[in-house]
Amino acid sequence: MKQLRPAVLAGIFAVAGVLSWAGARLWDSYGSLPGVPLAAPIVLGVIAAVLLATALSLRARLKAQRERVPGAKGVEPLMAARAVVFGQASALVAALVAGAYGGVGVFLLTTALDVPARRDQTWYAGSSVLAGAAVVAAALFLEHVLKLPDDEDPTKAPAGA
Repeated sequence: MKQLRPAVLAGIFAVAGVLSWAGARLWDSYGSLPGVPLAAPIVLGVIAAVLLATALSLRARLKAQRERVPGAKGVEPLMAARAVVFGQASALVAALVAGAYGGVGVFLLTTALDVPARRDQTWYAGSSVLAGAAVVAAALFLEHVLKLPDDEDPTKAPAGA
């Protein structure tokens, strides 16, 4: 499994932000722009908390297993693989969603902050971007916790040679 690259996540965030900003401008010129839901930053925050709790739990279990603590509960490889896949998928989706809300937030920030409803929508969008960044950070931490050590050093010759 390939490791997530922060540059790819930043690229997804930027492309989604630009496209959603342009879409928000277009949509607002034809009618009223749909609002940013209050649940968006809450859901992203919950996902970040679940990822962080999973990473901390697995890190403690792996540490106990390495130190051979009596009664330590090990980490099953399939469970670790599922956690990494969940983290990577969450990071990709969070980068996309945060970019989309970021673009809408920039549009709202530059157009009409004098309207109280739009001001609230701008806060929700900004909170969604921050919560999306928290999801990405937690997913990268989970991936770091579950990274396997390298089996071979590419500079050394194979053992059979």
